[in-house]
Amino acid sequence: MGSVVPLFLTILVSFTLFLYSHGASSMSLQALPTLSFEEGYTQLFGDTNLMLLRDGKTVHISLDRRTGAGFASQDLYLHGFFSASIKLPSDYAAGVVVAFYMSNGDMFAKTHDELDFEFLGNVRGREWRVQTNVYGNGSTGIGREERYGLWFDPTEDFHHYSILWSHDRIIFYIDEIPIREVVRTQVMGGDFPSKPMSLYATIWDGSNWATSGGRYKVNYKYAPYVAEFANLILHGCAVDPTDHSSTCNKFNGNQYNSIKISSDQRSAMENFRRKYMTYSYCYDGLRYTKPPAECSIDHREAERLQGHRRRSKGHHRNPQDVTI
Repeated sequence: MGSVVPLFLTILVSFTLFLYSHGASSMSLQALPTLSFEEGYTQLFGDTNLMLLRDGKTVHISLDRRTGAGFASQDLYLHGFFSASIKLPSDYAAGVVVAFYMSNGDMFAKTHDELDFEFLGNVRGREWRVQTNVYGNGSTGIGREERYGLWFDPTEDFHHYSILWSHDRIIFYIDEIPIREVVRTQVMGGDFPSKPMSLYATIWDGSNWATSGGRYKVNYKYAPYVAEFANLILHGCAVDPTDHSSTCNKFNGNQYNSIKISSDQRSAMENFRRKYMTYSYCYDGLRYTKPPAECSIDHREAERLQGHRRRSKGHHRNPQDVTI
């Protein structure tokens, strides 16, 4: 960890200058320095299924019949901005799951926090889907999943996927467009993630659930499935794993709280959600007879998602395809 601290402090100074010169916007965040693999990450599993290219600036992780692969940040973080450019496997990818997420499950097995981007593969001719999820304090009994389509093919080129996590809010971004905001409220209580987390990236076999509720499995004749990661950004308050003390003072930590969604960004987010969101836990009457307390119900959105659900069931003849 010691060798990373000087670089971290350099990045922290850069971040402060960006905030003062550009204002606290996600666009300035995208200009933060990137790290090579050796500067900020370590391999989790997959031995030769993880490959470094461009002097460690690009990481390939692959899934074959033998194993998947994954890597994690060297440090724990309490709040920050975390981003990667990702290119997903092409062709038939049913059952394949690529995940870019934050978690502390290895340290808090029963009270863990988690912030997820999950990319769910599909059969040939059908698009990858993106899912976000939030767990706090082991609140896995309430899944806070949302699922979306995309306005581009994520297998043709790299696209940016980012998570901003502060004391007060969580924002998920795709290509600098905020797609989801979770604001800390009293009704969420301890369900809002509040403990230090590491960043992870993995590829693995999710045949039992990822595509049509497990109807379509990974077909290894198309392997290896390769997910490519580049433009890796780890920018947060690093935490000592032994006593959870932070490298950030109060002023630096509060900088993340100052980053909010602008009016233009909110319009873009609402437009994205109206066009591309296909599932939200808030509107899943099969799972929750009463929506979780933090949900703010929009009846027009409810009608739209219920209509999508009915159409999907009719098309796929499998209701699990539209439930998590």
